[in-house]
Amino acid sequence: MAGPVPRPGILSIKPYVGGGHTVEGVSDVVVLSANETPIGPSPDAVKAYTDFAGELHRYPDGDAGELRAAIGERFGCDPANIVCGAGSDELIALLIRSYAGPGDEVLHSRHGFLMYPISALSVGATPVAAPEANYTTDVDAMLSMVTDRTRMAFIANPNNPTGSYISSDEMRRLRAGLRDDIVLVVDSAYAEYVSRNDYAAGGEMVEAGDNVVMLRTFSKIFGLAALRLGWAYCPPDIAGVLNRVRGPFNVGAATQAAGLAAIRDVAHTDQGRAHNDKWLPWLTQALTDIGLTVHPSVGNFILVRFDDPETADAANAALAQDGVVVRAMGGYGLPECLRITIGLEDENKRVAASLKNFQDNPGQ
Repeated sequence: MAGPVPRPGILSIKPYVGGGHTVEGVSDVVVLSANETPIGPSPDAVKAYTDFAGELHRYPDGDAGELRAAIGERFGCDPANIVCGAGSDELIALLIRSYAGPGDEVLHSRHGFLMYPISALSVGATPVAAPEANYTTDVDAMLSMVTDRTRMAFIANPNNPTGSYISSDEMRRLRAGLRDDIVLVVDSAYAEYVSRNDYAAGGEMVEAGDNVVMLRTFSKIFGLAALRLGWAYCPPDIAGVLNRVRGPFNVGAATQAAGLAAIRDVAHTDQGRAHNDKWLPWLTQALTDIGLTVHPSVGNFILVRFDDPETADAANAALAQDGVVVRAMGGYGLPECLRITIGLEDENKRVAASLKNFQDNPGQ
């Protein structure tokens, strides 16, 4: 007899592979593969997490009420319409599970976050990738791909892994071109790093209608990637749906405590942004000066393009040999590119020196 058969779409998934953190045989490793903040979490968050060790036998607050209130105060959002999750990944999966299924289409930009198509396939929906313009979301291309079967559209803004963004005007134009029954999800995981006058994270769009959701995360500038914490700001009806389908204790108590401390430590967030404001342009210019193509980024990472996939692979190997771990982009349809997180001063200089040596000594 044949064994159990999974639902349609699941076997079409190529499992997500995160950025590496080690190099075999190398002890002094610089990890710039996963867009983690180089300055680490807030000391207040670390203390809140460790102080909770004696309460591990207690269930968490299933409503995350205190944390949602603090998020609302920090970002000017109504806490009643905030839903917390085990990272943005869980919230993406819950949204797609709630609003899409077999026969439906989930739209995303060509080089958007891999969890959009993965989550769509997991429920039997069809992911649809719209072409980009110069590694940037193309609103016209997105709208041209909408069909009667489109149920959701995902936009990472800024986008990972390209570092590009679209303006608030362009985002509103996208929303205006979508039917009211299509859920537009604006994934603003890197919003805290952006300081452009024409950028908005999406909260105002949530409050202006019934079909826009903004996603945010504690994994990037707040430095809590290991704890898995994210939040969604939703219209009331969508928040109600998410609260029906999420697990009753989907965010651990120690995670909530650390998140609460992190959201209140504004000085630490400012420090992370200031560090990125200094070293993002520095590394961009340093790599440009040695002849590499670096796409403009407003996040805490850069996308570096080489002449061809073979050269990108060779550069990746050379970096690893020098103890620098970055992210190959073949899984995103960009095999000629590497994504490099902005690190500490010595780490950024180590990247620049390694790639300069690679450029100066091709074939070695």
